Amino acid sequence: MIEMPEWLPGLVTFKEYHGNWNAYVEAIYSYFREDFVESKPLFRGKLLRLKRHPLSNDKEATFWHMIQEGKCEADRIPVISRCERIRWPKPIIENEEDERIKVWRNERKGERRICLLFECGEEWYLVILADRGSYILPWTAYPVKWEHRRKKLLKEYEVFCRKNPQES
Repeated sequence: MIEMPEWLPGLVTFKEYHGNWNAYVEAIYSYFREDFVESKPLFRGKLLRLKRHPLSNDKEATFWHMIQEGKCEADRIPVISRCERIRWPKPIIENEEDERIKVWRNERKGERRICLLFECGEEWYLVILADRGSYILPWTAYPVKWEHRRKKLLKEYEVFCRKNPQES
């Protein structure tokens, strides 16, 4: 069995909140708030800010992007596996030099992104940051469960490394 790194917090399970969705959302939001609102983290010397709007239930858009999935903003739905890992994005960002994390840049729809792919045994987790020049926005984060998606990400990383050997 592969051990998770000591710097990575455990999961925050729905079961711990006895099926009370509202209590669970408040709990995971408090972790998100602690990590990204109160602590003012950095990535490679740049301040991480948040996409605050649209606020929903008094919670920033970045929070919802980390715990929900869906193409249309209004139709996104919470995903328990995303919720459980709400404490992972910040330590993955802070531990980017760990050998289990692959980091590369890409462009999506004209936006400059930074991808951090954490791999530890069967656990794969992707954190996506938006590079806004003078600051960085945590954009989304989610477990990568499907083999075809894993292969696509690895290929993108390998292409980046070939084209940018000084950065890999």
